[in-house]
Amino acid sequence: MTKLANRVAIVTGAGRGQGAAEARMLAAAGAAVLICDVLEEEGSELARSLEREGCEARFLSLDVSSAAGWEAAISHVRAWKGRLDILVNNAGIINRKSLNDTSLEAWNRLMAINLTGTFLGIQHAAPLMKESGGGSIVNISSNSAFSGHYDPAYTASKWAIRGLTRTAAMEYVGWGIRVNSVCPGLIVTGLNADAPHLQSMIGLTPMKRSGTPEEVARLVLFLAGEDSGFITGEDFVIDGGFTAGAAYRRVGVESGLYSD
Repeated sequence: MTKLANRVAIVTGAGRGQGAAEARMLAAAGAAVLICDVLEEEGSELARSLEREGCEARFLSLDVSSAAGWEAAISHVRAWKGRLDILVNNAGIINRKSLNDTSLEAWNRLMAINLTGTFLGIQHAAPLMKESGGGSIVNISSNSAFSGHYDPAYTASKWAIRGLTRTAAMEYVGWGIRVNSVCPGLIVTGLNADAPHLQSMIGLTPMKRSGTPEEVARLVLFLAGEDSGFITGEDFVIDGGFTAGAAYRRVGVESGLYSD
């Protein structure tokens, strides 16, 4: 594939799981990809693997909550390729604590990575994108950003990413930069493979399965390229129909209106 030939991308949280799938798909489409993560072994191995496959990739250790780290990442891209076309703000963590059980330290750490990391990524990437003639920023939110999910810190961060996405889309549209968010539902990766809610979520999901990192990556690929050239400031839910009406569908099945 050459859809993204001569394009340059940064993907955060790309050492494994969903971020790795996104980086791999962008690279397969022809982009030069800077893989950013605090997981140095996994990120470095992914970069080497992509290079063995004939793709162009590098790894850079990045704490997304650090402004200095972002300055170094943008400087690295500028020296390497002289341009930036795509940013995927994928890095994120979860808390899995109720509101009463969430410490201030845990709240602040999650916000620093999920929300401040996204803010810093947009802020630092946009000027180089402008120099490059524009680009696409894809922020990874969640379908939790449409509900009262039981992880309040995670939920608040993902709601905030939706708002930040729309504000950034309006601010940077004059620079030729599009900004959109992707809101996955249940995607099983190393981050949540041991979560106690998986089977309940799958049972409620109308499509009766979890999604895959590759399915999310294909949506990111679409938003990164010119096929989505007239789309900005939007949220794209990819959750097997969960947000569309999982609870109502369950009522429909139980009352005999739908077959399961």
